[in-house]
Amino acid sequence: MNLANKITMTRVCLIPVFVILCYLDFPYHQLAALAVFILASLSDYVDGRLARSRDMVTDFGKFMDPIADKMLVLAALCMFVGWERTPAWVLLVILAREFAVSALRLIAVDNGKVIAAAWSGKVKTASTMVCIILMLAVTDNTILDFLCNLVMLVTTVYSGVEYFVKNKEVINWADV
Repeated sequence: MNLANKITMTRVCLIPVFVILCYLDFPYHQLAALAVFILASLSDYVDGRLARSRDMVTDFGKFMDPIADKMLVLAALCMFVGWERTPAWVLLVILAREFAVSALRLIAVDNGKVIAAAWSGKVKTASTMVCIILMLAVTDNTILDFLCNLVMLVTTVYSGVEYFVKNKEVINWADV
């Protein structure tokens, strides 16, 4: 396993640490959870840059890196739903988009086509991680929570629609 993939797997291992820190009740537990989330989020940038610059791109990394991102983001959003800071339906929309785009990519691969990450998907991931960091850093602010949930929702829906519009030829609607 190369260094970029080890960083990806470290991100996966940080997810339960983040969740446990969110549940624990000790001074600065939320600050510790925030630090772990920031570290995990930054590792996404580091592993991708490292893989591309040092020719360490692997099939495992292509597969695992986006899964690690989704797991990290969804873990945080589940915490926010539990804390009643994110409506469950927002989490459901985000989950539905992730499943739908993943299914579209699987159909494309089955047809011999690769769907590269779209710019809007990168914006969605970055803005979602920034919003989660803001929500972890600033507690008890319903306006911030509302705005962050709105940004996450809009970027998620927009990028999901864009994936389907730009790749509509992948789906054989006669089979549907």
